Amino acid sequence: MRLLMLGGTEFVGRTITEDALDRGWEVTVFHRGHHAPPPGTAALHGDRTAPGGLAALAEGEWDLVVDTWGGAPTAVRDSARLLAPRAGRYAYVSSRSVYAYPAPAGLTEDGPVVDGSPDAGSTAYAEDKRGAELAALDAFGDRALLVRAGLILGPYENVGRLPWWLDRTARGGPMLAPGPRDLPLQYIDVRDLARWTLDAAAAGLGGPYDLVSPPGHATMGTLLDACAAATGTTPELRWTDADAIREAGIEAWTELPIWLPEGELHDYMFGSDVTKALAAGLVCRPVEDTVADTWAWLRSIGGVAPQRPDRPRKGISAEREAALLGL
Repeated sequence: MRLLMLGGTEFVGRTITEDALDRGWEVTVFHRGHHAPPPGTAALHGDRTAPGGLAALAEGEWDLVVDTWGGAPTAVRDSARLLAPRAGRYAYVSSRSVYAYPAPAGLTEDGPVVDGSPDAGSTAYAEDKRGAELAALDAFGDRALLVRAGLILGPYENVGRLPWWLDRTARGGPMLAPGPRDLPLQYIDVRDLARWTLDAAAAGLGGPYDLVSPPGHATMGTLLDACAAATGTTPELRWTDADAIREAGIEAWTELPIWLPEGELHDYMFGSDVTKALAAGLVCRPVEDTVADTWAWLRSIGGVAPQRPDRPRKGISAEREAALLGL
């Protein structure tokens, strides 16, 4: 297979690139040149947001294009239109954020989505992702695969969610554990996302697929236990209910990454029905493997995770955590 990876140097794109290389595929990475792509790839440079930025893609043929773009839909529109006559299939890594909020637990790919336009500039994340989906569909039709990922965790993470929990666990001591302990989580290991995306595209699948683990694949308890096991520490987990966290003014998802209290937003983020993806071959590794491998990667790069400049840093300060715990 000849793969054109749009991006391919960080987190999701890099993991997909490495998976393709492991398969023996011929991989071309189109990127801006800010980070080196994995060894073994061919590199083309360009900026999708600049006039003439796609010039390097004017020639060439590929069996598959994979695109993880998260900005203005026009970038996907222009890339897809340019490549449609010379590429077999187009896999766009989208997001479950395209579904209209609120959405009940058990939502499938047929659920209502936000409005979006392939001709729009960057507006908001959900609308941008939906507009990009439409751009891919306009250019490739049933040759377009829409991978609607949920929360993505694993090695190379540059958003700061799982790395923050690992770093906090490694410090030990009394530790705020947002409850309840059996609160179900739903996420996708980036390597499982990569494997499924390439398998599905190679098999000729098209249309939307929600790509996350089954609901309850992990819980806050099993996640934090895995962090303790991976880091070799025994923090004193202080399980704290959502009301106490809310009253302290501590923000779910940002100050306490990954965690969302039970209710409407939790159902929206962690309640997807993934029957379709499972039937199409999705296999999700245990949370213990995701956590341990992420910790091993962190240690291999000196313990400091990369941080996307367009995303705020995650995690609660030690002072605010101590205040809530009465320390």
